[in-house]
Formats: sequence, C-alpha cells, structure tokens
Amino acid sequence: MSSASLPAGTPAYRRLMTVLFIGVFMSALDTAILAPVIPALRETFQVDNRQVGLVMIAFILSSLSSTAPLASLGDRYGRRPIYMISIALFALGSLVIALAPTFWMVVLGRAIQGVGGGGIIPTASAVIADALPPKERGRALGLIGATYGMAFVLGPPLAGLVMVTLNWHWIFLANLPIAAFVLYLSVRAIPSQRPQGALPPLDWGGIVILVLLLAALVATVTQILDDMTGQTVWPFTLVAMVLLLPLFIWVERRAQQPLVPMSMFANRQLSLTYLLTVGAGFGMGSVIFLTSIATLAYGVARENAGFALLPMVVCSIMGSMGAGRLLNRLGARTLILVGFALLCVGYGASSLTGFGLWGFLLATMPVGLGVGVVVSGALRTIAIEEAPLAFRGTAQGLINIFTSVGTLLSAAAIGALADFGGAGVAGFSVAYEVVAALMGLMLVLTLGLRKHSPALETLNV
Repeated sequence: MSSASLPAGTPAYRRLMTVLFIGVFMSALDTAILAPVIPALRETFQVDNRQVGLVMIAFILSSLSSTAPLASLGDRYGRRPIYMISIALFALGSLVIALAPTFWMVVLGRAIQGVGGGGIIPTASAVIADALPPKERGRALGLIGATYGMAFVLGPPLAGLVMVTLNWHWIFLANLPIAAFVLYLSVRAIPSQRPQGALPPLDWGGIVILVLLLAALVATVTQILDDMTGQTVWPFTLVAMVLLLPLFIWVERRAQQPLVPMSMFANRQLSLTYLLTVGAGFGMGSVIFLTSIATLAYGVARENAGFALLPMVVCSIMGSMGAGRLLNRLGARTLILVGFALLCVGYGASSLTGFGLWGFLLATMPVGLGVGVVVSGALRTIAIEEAPLAFRGTAQGLINIFTSVGTLLSAAAIGALADFGGAGVAGFSVAYEVVAALMGLMLVLTLGLRKHSPALETLNV
C-alpha cells in the first residue's frame, strides 16, 4: 500500500482529521459512559452484579479478538472500507442495545460494538501513517490519545444528563446519527488505497486460534467462567493459553500472509515497543483503583470518588496533547522515558497516605501526565516507523491488543496485591508501591529504544 502525504491545513486534511477523530471519540465515549449506565441496566433487566459484568467482558473480548483481523484486512483491502465497516458495526451494536428486549440482547449488542471498536483506532492510526507526512504524524496520534481523555472527562456527566432528561436508551441511540455522518464523510475524506496484485488466502487458522487464545486470556484474568459456573475453571484456561500460544506461532510461521507476521518480532525495536505497550496499558489500567484509596483513606463518598480523579484526567489530556506537539522535537524515546518516570513518581506518591486528600490529588497529577504521554503517539510512531509498509495496520492493531492485555493484567494484579497486602488502605498502598516499581522497570527498558527514529533523522537532515 503506497503512502501519500496530505499537507496540513488543507481542506482535505481537515476533512480527514474530522472523520477520524469523531469516530475515535464515539467509540471512546461509549466506554466512558458505561459505568453510569450499569445501575440502570441492572434495574431494567433485574440482573445481579455478576451478570451485569458480562456487558464489559463481552466488549473487551470481542474488541481484542477483532483488532488484529480488522487491522490485517485493512492492510489487504485498504483502510477506508475497513474503517467504514468498523463504524457501521459499532452503530449496529448501539442499535441492538437501545432496542434490546432482554439483557442477553444487551450483551450481544456490546459484543457487536466491541468488534467494531476493535477496528476503529488501529485503522485510524494506519490512515494517519499513510496519509500524513512524518512531521505531522506525532501531533495527530497525540490528538487521538487526547480524544480518549476528553471522552472520559465528558462521558459520565453526559450520561447523567441524558438519563435525567430522557433515559439510558438514548445514550446508545445518539451514536446512530454520529455514525451516519462519519460514514458519509469517510467516502470523501479517507484516501482509497489498496495493495496491487493477487492476494494470498486469508489466514483463517490464525484468526481462530487468536480468538481462542484471547478468550482464554480474558477468562483467566477476569475469572468470569468461575463466577458463572461456581467451579474453579481458571487453571484450565491458563493451561489453554500455554498450549495455544506456541500453536499460534507455529501456524503464523507457515501462513502465506499471516495475521500477525512473526518476522515483526525479530525486529528488536518493535518487540521492545510492544513490551513497553503492555507496561503502558498496565499504567493506564492502574488508574481504576485510585478511587478506592480516595474512599478508604480520605473518606470521600463513593458517589463522589470519580470527581477526585478530575485533576488527573485534565493532566492526562494535557500530557497527550503536549506529547503530540513535542514528539518531532524530542523524539519518541525521550517522551516515553518522561512518561514512565511520571507514572513511577505519581503511583509511588499515591501509595503514601499520610499527606491528606490534597496530597493525594497532587500525587495523581503526574499519573495523569504520564498516562497521557505513554498512550499518546510515541509508541504508535515507533510501530509505524519500524513495521514494514505492508503491515502498518497490523502493527497498529498489535499496539491496541498489547495495551488491552496490560490493562486486564493491572486489574487482576492490583486486586490480588491489595488482598495480599492486608485489608483496606494498607493493601492498596502495597499494590501501588509494586505498580510504581513496575513503571520504574519500564523506564529502564525504555533505554533500549533508539535515540532517534529513522523518520526523525530524515527530517533533521
């Protein structure tokens, strides 16, 4: 797939950025508004906490499972049709949820949304890599990270406003006109590019095994099957993961056009980037339990705990936008070092509960800045520059998968560490000391990245 350079500031550039960012914002917003909707779903369909948790599990599993196949299809058939299909599936899932007569239809709708959501961000990132000159990519990818931050700020209050004035169904129905606008604009805005010549068969074996592998991962980390069956199932899903991983590698090495080319991992820079992406996902996911410290250590009411993270969220937006603007000047390696350093300091300070609520709020601010930096465009830029041109979409899809894996692992690890460290605040303090140490390890590993990426060296000649 050939690469084109779309000059910044032109009408075509503005149309492209509009269609990409609206699509990303729509998918991110639906993730952010889920928490306020959960009580309404529980009351409407008379389900318990275990069942309502399936709404999140279905989205995570389907999103993880669809990311690599949709990214690979974008490499094969062009970005525009895959982006439009992803948006259409997300809208279809929203419609199914809004009209669902039963709870299981809601779960189905979230699964359909997840399939679409799994293709939106990696395809949008690959479009940026194809269409924009190198000096513009960092800023654009940084804005994608900032878009996620804005969605998490605006999501809960918007959801509350809709439920007060209308009802929860309209939260999902609102996606339909937005998706229609994105689809209309995509035809004009996204360049139509696809590889030339005959294409090898689609890697169905890789797709099936990857879906089973990710399903086993989700089941092991969330222990959802244990809750549903009342039996201890997770050791068996862990064994399934151990068996499926080498099988997946074996199948991919023999595929004509593999879903995930194993040759990409022979590139030391790419392998290290994906390892750091898991760490970035872990750092991002660790934010979730900070509200537990606010409630247990400082007496913040549960219904107000989310407001205690507002300084952190604002800093996350600032960090993401700032990182995008500074990427070409400082380089990806420097920004990632700064990001993990901020996370290490922030989480370490958050584990100290002797400085009162204001001390806690100040401690969360470097966490927000660090999350904004590490999930912005720096890691994606390295993946764009190091991956072969034909596998740019796949490289971006793997960024999404490894970020999600890190996020899943953080939820399981912090919960286990908090229980191991003792009940209440003491347990969470121990957990966040470990998180800070892990972010410090990521900081050290980042030193293995090249100081100047190839694209930036070219720019500086």
